[in-house]
Amino acid sequence: MTTVEERQPEQHVFEADVSRLLHMMVHSVYSDKDVFLRELISNAADACEKLRYESISQPQLSADGTPSAIVVTLNEEALTLVVEDNGIGMSRAEMIDALGTIARSGTKAFMDRLENAKAGEKAELIGQFGVGFYSSFMVADRVEVISRRAGEDNAWKWSSDGKGSFDVGAVDISEAPTRGTRVILHLTPEGRKYTSKWTVEKIIRDQSGHVPVPIRLIEKDGAEPFEVSDGAALWAKPKSEISKQEYDDFYRGVSNQYDEPLANIHFRAEGRHEYTTLAFIPGSQPFDLFDPDRQGRMKLYVKRVFITNEAELLPRYLRFVRGIVDTADLPLNISREMIQESPILSAIKKGVTGRILTSLEKMAEGQADTFSKFWELFGAILKEGIYEDFEKRSQLLKLARFHSTMSDEATRSLADYVAAMKEGQSGIYYINGSSLEQLKSSPQLEGYRAKGIEVLLLTDGVDNFWPTNVADFEGKPFKSVTQGLADLNDVAGEAGTSDRGPQASPEVAAFIDFARGSLAEAVADVRVSGRLIESAVCLVATEHGPDRQLEKILQGAGRLQTASKPILEINAQSELVKSIASMDNQAFREDAAWLLLDEARILDGDKPTNPRAFAERQARLFTLAIGQGK
Repeated sequence: MTTVEERQPEQHVFEADVSRLLHMMVHSVYSDKDVFLRELISNAADACEKLRYESISQPQLSADGTPSAIVVTLNEEALTLVVEDNGIGMSRAEMIDALGTIARSGTKAFMDRLENAKAGEKAELIGQFGVGFYSSFMVADRVEVISRRAGEDNAWKWSSDGKGSFDVGAVDISEAPTRGTRVILHLTPEGRKYTSKWTVEKIIRDQSGHVPVPIRLIEKDGAEPFEVSDGAALWAKPKSEISKQEYDDFYRGVSNQYDEPLANIHFRAEGRHEYTTLAFIPGSQPFDLFDPDRQGRMKLYVKRVFITNEAELLPRYLRFVRGIVDTADLPLNISREMIQESPILSAIKKGVTGRILTSLEKMAEGQADTFSKFWELFGAILKEGIYEDFEKRSQLLKLARFHSTMSDEATRSLADYVAAMKEGQSGIYYINGSSLEQLKSSPQLEGYRAKGIEVLLLTDGVDNFWPTNVADFEGKPFKSVTQGLADLNDVAGEAGTSDRGPQASPEVAAFIDFARGSLAEAVADVRVSGRLIESAVCLVATEHGPDRQLEKILQGAGRLQTASKPILEINAQSELVKSIASMDNQAFREDAAWLLLDEARILDGDKPTNPRAFAERQARLFTLAIGQGK
């Protein structure tokens, strides 16, 4: 029985500046006020778990056989939200100790330690009981806690406005739960939205829908409770007990998409760190796939309690993956900023990334059609990892698929390419551009096509960057067909193709020397081409530096003040070039040289060097041709 003194409310003065604590929580620990409900439900679930454990040695604590449950009650008129559990409950001493942790230890000292601690120490500090509970004051101007410990006859009430003190006193057991704790939040006017059934139900489903205790919601006083969560986390069940429909439904809930996933990846990691992952490859591109911030959307849970969906659990090139990671190795009450510094999270990220890439490898080997669909949707994103992730580069290169001159529709792997390389071929050839149609008509491909040499057609934005950052694939270097000299003479040709090198008649050689002088301000060199078969001219980049397409992108983005001069290659066997070379008219030859350069630019997808000069030269040649034709 309680004494007369205990029945009188006793005021305890906070020893620290609680307003500073609340400021820290709003701006450092919690950036989303919705989490107060997650914290209260988490505490309630912990209380139910504690009852279960203590009942092992003291069966009388739960002798009534009532199953664990958490009930959330809303009252819009009274502007209150109540979270009640039938867990272990608290005695008077436990209530003062548990809800006074911050006051007892000193808020100022707590925050000073938090600000000065290292990442690992911060996690332990943030995890102290009491910080999560105090998040209630972000939405309430007064909080009351009524609790009755299992097996005891007395009930107690804690009350505070969070500004400087709290009261603790006895309360009649008729006003208290049979056992457990009832937390009553008197909401601020800004917190009125938390009396909305739809708002609260969504928060519970999103953030606490998988705590190991059923959660029920009462829309208003007198209404029947309805179950929001059954207390069973899908990812905690054995895979053999989960149907495809259950996986698909969970995917739609966690991704906010209504398609059918291409695949799910469900596993439990054990060892130094234990965690469960349930990840999905979507069946369509998420709307935010090309968000400039390239953020992932994997949700982090700790002990089945939602923590954040901004924990960067996967590298950005896997941002299309949707799902959850649940671990018991992190503290519950922890800020997003501190999570990012956690070595535990880094280890989890590495493990989950490895499993997803391995699953994609298995898909590529055993489900070719599914992988083809996957690559069509997300290949351009996955290739970002080739550029960014050195550690996984080899694995990503094996997964990568490309269009090439040897395939019209189907994509090819690099392993396919290497297996089909011609005798004498030393590298993996590629060409960059904005579309397949443009690339297939590029004059730079003519010599390679004639030799039967496969060239990869790269059209994704990231394709302009990773080839120059990758040394080789299985010992074969990547070579751009628009850069440097073409080394086609060492490659065995197809039957019926000529193997002529870059040879020129004296007339053509003389014209090339003339063009080199006339175009010196616009090109680095003019030379005989070893790669042209049909076209008269093409432009290529110098051996060192970026290739043509990358240089255009860098210049367009302001990363290059001035572009380097290209090299103009001339087909010495072209009838057009031979005819031009045979002309003695100096003015004609100069106009022809500039027009050949502009033709090469147009074939490369660019504009003439000087549109007006281009038109004037063209008009003079037309006039000359018309005069000769009369």
